[in-house]
Amino acid sequence: MSPLTITTRDADTGPVLAIIGDLDHATAPELRASMDGLPFAAGQLLVLDLAGLDFCDSSGISALLSARSWAIAHGGGIALAAVPATTARILGIVGLDQVFTIHPDAATATAGRSVAS
Repeated sequence: MSPLTITTRDADTGPVLAIIGDLDHATAPELRASMDGLPFAAGQLLVLDLAGLDFCDSSGISALLSARSWAIAHGGGIALAAVPATTARILGIVGLDQVFTIHPDAATATAGRSVAS
């Protein structure tokens, strides 16, 4: 089990959260809590950089969906970057690859100015 670490950085398109470790039942609330007070303006893009994600269970998927709802409620969009193969497979099986915009890495996700949901 890898502890969860979430770091935030700013990009021209909006905040980028790097999620490192396990996103599971025990740690999913940490992702939800990391959005409290996150500077985010309408029209911005929240990017979740999953390059360091080691494990993601159904609670983690639910936390990703909560992040999406949060971004949309604040007038912006969300994109996932560097989604690990196992998580990408799960997203595909349940159809969430059609809900999230997915980029190969955070640099690609933050390169454009358009908001994706």
